[in-house]
Amino acid sequence: MKLKTVIKLGSVALASTFILAACGSSNSSGKKTANIRESAELATMDQSKVTDVVGFTQLGNTEEGLYRIGKNNKIENAIATNTKVSDGGKTYTFTLRKGVKWSNGDEVTAKDFVYGWQRTVNPKTASQYAYIYSGIKNADKIASGKADYKTLGIKADGKYKLTVNLERPISYFKLLMGFPVFFPQNENAVNKYGSKYGTSASTTVYNGPYRMKGWTGSNLSWELVKNNTYWDKKNVKMDSLNWKVVKDAGTALNMYNSKKLDQTVLSSEQVKQYKSNKDYKKFLNASTFYIEFNQKKDKYFKNAKIREALSLAINRDQFVNKVLGDGSVAATGLTSAGLAKDAKTGKDFAKQVDVKSASEYNLKKAKTLMAEGLKEEGLKSIDFQLMSDDTTGAKQTTEFLQSAWEKIPNVKVSLSNIPFKNRLANSTAGKFDTVVTAWGADFSDPISFLQLFTSDNSQNNGKWSSKEYDNLINAANTTDASNTEKRWDDMVKAEQILLKDQGIAPLYQQGQSMLRRSNIKGIVYNSAGLNFDYKQMDVK
Repeated sequence: MKLKTVIKLGSVALASTFILAACGSSNSSGKKTANIRESAELATMDQSKVTDVVGFTQLGNTEEGLYRIGKNNKIENAIATNTKVSDGGKTYTFTLRKGVKWSNGDEVTAKDFVYGWQRTVNPKTASQYAYIYSGIKNADKIASGKADYKTLGIKADGKYKLTVNLERPISYFKLLMGFPVFFPQNENAVNKYGSKYGTSASTTVYNGPYRMKGWTGSNLSWELVKNNTYWDKKNVKMDSLNWKVVKDAGTALNMYNSKKLDQTVLSSEQVKQYKSNKDYKKFLNASTFYIEFNQKKDKYFKNAKIREALSLAINRDQFVNKVLGDGSVAATGLTSAGLAKDAKTGKDFAKQVDVKSASEYNLKKAKTLMAEGLKEEGLKSIDFQLMSDDTTGAKQTTEFLQSAWEKIPNVKVSLSNIPFKNRLANSTAGKFDTVVTAWGADFSDPISFLQLFTSDNSQNNGKWSSKEYDNLINAANTTDASNTEKRWDDMVKAEQILLKDQGIAPLYQQGQSMLRRSNIKGIVYNSAGLNFDYKQMDVK
């Protein structure tokens, strides 16, 4: 997902429009509340249209699907009470929980899953996540316009039985079912609100632990309150979570220290000061930040030498240690370290890929390659813009890259730091030269990263393309899907192609250092998918 995308960027926050209780505690009325910082705007609450970590965090805590993903990626029943797998792993039959309600009073039934899935893959919806349905019967045909969206391999057998037919076994299928893109959708609500569905708290309905209040679609604060129609409300301990977008790290830290925030992500300088604090927490996400080059808009970015030169000019170790300093590590490729291991050898996928040229620092070679690339393109110089978010960290990142790139003769870089929501929109529309973006794994498998860069993937904003890469990813998803060793080899070879051609320039794997009140317990963290699940959160 984008940090996010991408990016998958940003974590959490409080609401100045709400009356703030003592942080991380019960207020005078005995209700449990907490104030959480988010560093970027909320773009949408529409499950079919969300792409970024901010939206997925909110949806993952206000909506619910067949499963919830517990600690260490443990599959836990949610709306599903029983699952039967048959036909060699190609048919899943789910028995659904009775009496599950939407916040508008409607019952959640099998038809809500059918409707939600069909809506997402319907080309008219233009979901950027439709590709993740690949492998479900007819999903690829629907995407290519060769089948109607209603032929997707999902069927409601009455109100409480759901059958899903796959074209091939998908090893990570159950993990997908805990991801918000596969959650049910209420057809009555979508029809009622039309194009406004999911654009504000009042035009969204909820079936999860919390429901949202106070989000108008553009404001920077909102509240999640305990959902009294939730089937498992007895295990939801918090009465409310107040969120506020605070982009400046210094402002956020001051708010934490004055007890107006209970959780905030720290900048590099703040980490140095607070890493011995009892409230300090550190996480390494399955999220990779990288640079995309817009090969459609700027033809000279089709030249691999120019792309490689810009990558070689980046001292990633210096960047993560001196600029970020938040626990992030230099990325050696696209797929994050620690996400998956070879079943045969136990070797980490990211280490097995190992394309040194994709992430090394060599300014001398960068200058040589740029000169050669410019000559091949008939150019004397290039002048382009680097786009990213308008947060403190994003500004520091773009300034570092600008300085690094302008050490190469005949390269001029201007910066555009804009709100996260706008950056996402511009990236999708191809309105950029280069962009710092990121992807957080939606599930613990390398394909979550690798399928982004097939030629027809809607998330491939830079339009890098390789037929051989496409064929390898297709094989991993189809002919080799049931052969663990061959599938793994396909994915390794594919990423090596991407990196050797410098289709992207990897930057870093995101680490998160934060302060969280020590009396807050029960938040479930996973490096992939929904990073922070607040259902079981409590204040002791």
